[in-house]
Amino acid sequence: MSLYCPYPRKAWITLLALAAASAGVHAQSQSPSQTPGQTVDLGTVGGSSGAGAASTASLRVETGTAAAVAPSQANLSATEPQSFISRAFIENSTPPTGNFNTILGIAPSISSMPATNGPGLSDQKMTLRGFQDGEYNVTFDGIPFGDTNGPTHHSTAYFPASVIGGMLIERGPGNASNIGYSTYGGSVNIFSKAPSEQQLMRVYGSVGRWNTVLEGVSYETGRMSNDATLQLNLQHMSSEGYLSQSGQVNRNFTAKLQAPAGDNFLVTLFASVSGVKTYTPDNASGPTMAQVAALGQNYNLNNNPASQGYKNFNYQDKQTDMEYVRFQGRFTSGWELDNNLYTYSYINNTVAGQDPSQYNGTADASLTFSDLLKKKHTLANGDVPGYFKLNEYRVWGDVLKTTRKFEAGLLRLGAWFEGSSTERRNIEADLTTLTVLPGASPAYPAGVVTSSNFDTQASHWAQVQPFVEFEWAAAPGLTVTPGFKTMNYHMGLESNLNQKALVPQHYEYTYHANLPYLTANQRLGAEDSIYAQYAKGMQVPFLGVGSATATPPAPQETTNYQLGWVHSAAGWTASADVYDIDMKNMQLNTGTNANPNYINAGGATYKGVELEATYVIGAGVSAYANYTINKAEYQSSNAAVGQPTGEVPNAPNMTSAFGLLFKQGGWDASLIFKRIGEQLSTKLGGQLPHIDNTDLNVAYSFEHLDFAWAKAARIQVSVFNLSNKQNIVAVTGPLSNPATQYQWQAPRSAMVSGRVDF
Repeated sequence: MSLYCPYPRKAWITLLALAAASAGVHAQSQSPSQTPGQTVDLGTVGGSSGAGAASTASLRVETGTAAAVAPSQANLSATEPQSFISRAFIENSTPPTGNFNTILGIAPSISSMPATNGPGLSDQKMTLRGFQDGEYNVTFDGIPFGDTNGPTHHSTAYFPASVIGGMLIERGPGNASNIGYSTYGGSVNIFSKAPSEQQLMRVYGSVGRWNTVLEGVSYETGRMSNDATLQLNLQHMSSEGYLSQSGQVNRNFTAKLQAPAGDNFLVTLFASVSGVKTYTPDNASGPTMAQVAALGQNYNLNNNPASQGYKNFNYQDKQTDMEYVRFQGRFTSGWELDNNLYTYSYINNTVAGQDPSQYNGTADASLTFSDLLKKKHTLANGDVPGYFKLNEYRVWGDVLKTTRKFEAGLLRLGAWFEGSSTERRNIEADLTTLTVLPGASPAYPAGVVTSSNFDTQASHWAQVQPFVEFEWAAAPGLTVTPGFKTMNYHMGLESNLNQKALVPQHYEYTYHANLPYLTANQRLGAEDSIYAQYAKGMQVPFLGVGSATATPPAPQETTNYQLGWVHSAAGWTASADVYDIDMKNMQLNTGTNANPNYINAGGATYKGVELEATYVIGAGVSAYANYTINKAEYQSSNAAVGQPTGEVPNAPNMTSAFGLLFKQGGWDASLIFKRIGEQLSTKLGGQLPHIDNTDLNVAYSFEHLDFAWAKAARIQVSVFNLSNKQNIVAVTGPLSNPATQYQWQAPRSAMVSGRVDF
């Protein structure tokens, strides 16, 4: 299979042609620029609630203030713990090869595991207060997105860092107008870049260790004569990666057009298309200790076509796209409208060896594989056994939000509508001949089916989440926002041989939940505020595997109690909060993977303290720090139904970050340390030690160049994992088990980046 990515060469030609065509229009419509040195553009800021054009905007703050340099900060109007990450921080202090998971790791209570293949070169999973991927929401410009067989995410498959304008992490369910599959644990809100007022053509690129090369070109029309703006970005990235035979090619084309519709409305058209091919095993999680001894700690795949770990037998070929049409504005009646009609898709064609962990340096120790009865088999012709896997889905929906201002406050109401269609399969294959081999094939022993095998699985969902809330101006500086949302979700699945259950299945589920909200924010002068939150969160139960039960399980819910304080002044910003979260209706599998039996096992309690601050020292130097204490424990009262007691696994007990930042003249620099605390690993049978990472970035910008062909230029040097730590980030079993596989943090790497503006 070859990597497919729409618009490879044509997109470059289109981008350059549009740039030339718009130059004449732009010459008549340039707006006066901001006075250089007085303000800095932090990028796009907003929340997943609100309505109208003001719900997302480009945020400008005074140069030299704490807000201008803070890697992460809260807003004075916050009603729950939050962290805004600016476009300036993304450009100055994160890998150009990165994605949303590499960016948000700086924030409090976030544990974004270091990429094992190098910065941005492999999918990273992150937790938020111990909630796993799928237990918190991820949105792009207010649109929730995620896999349809469980709302998890593939960070390398969407939205490279170059098209992200800012991020807002909301550590809580928010208000009723916060929508998504999993407001259960919070929301990670990604925003596209705000349009430039000035015309700009930018060529940019990076080169780094492991033959990593990134190249791109972006174009902004600026404000044209009809007040419309057009943004285009085309990027290509390739790398061999730190891990052996684990290269990656990643391409993205993004376009955003904004145009007025009459005097009071704005229309936004957005499209982003990506194609990524990665060489990585689907059925292995790093080398065993025997492989490390023979092949090195960076062993992942090999170049031997007689092995199940052969590079060309282990790859993922993905294509994704997201498009939306957004209509925002104000009616003469006073109502504001924000309607976002969208669609996105994901196609993942995977080829994988049955057991890539058996390679010993010259050949596989055995080309055997295990069936469901744990019996060993080999293909009759001695070929390499493996499988072909497909995950393909299309999602469509509409986010409708309206706002009306009254003397007493703001009324918000609306609804989220969404549908999906998914096809998945995982079928046995002879990898030597790249042919499908069903169980009855002569090459496979009759009736042999592995635990990964399932035939075409078709599923769909339809859901609606209507909401209403009122932001009541209860007293001077005090807003109190009660709200209510209902979740209505219907899911159906049909398969001739369903995943893990391995029997024909067809079932339909309908879920419903009522979610109340109450938040308050009290301003204490111009620089301080305090807030409180009571809110219910939910997670849609995605049970696409196993036996269908007679009664649909209750949706998993959280009850959140949070108190916080925010300070924002020229010299320093700070925030602090405490939280207590009661989780209910945990879906626990008391059976096996092959024959699951889900029960409602009660829940767990999440508690913690989160602190964050940025302080301007002077002479261009600022200091940043955050520190959190996070505690997640099962509720022991549920032990009678089979739920374990004690610590929830994969939930770090703390996180911290410390940094020095420098900005003066054309210089930008940052030195940032991040620690992810210890966490229980049930596979390890004990505590996974803490993980440390330190990054150094130094850049110099050449502004107001006198060259006729260039307006500005910038060069940046980055060193990632400066202290060369190689902590264990994941294991598949106890250290004493020779079959246990390991993943380590990638070692120190360097990158040089540059850009020229025309």
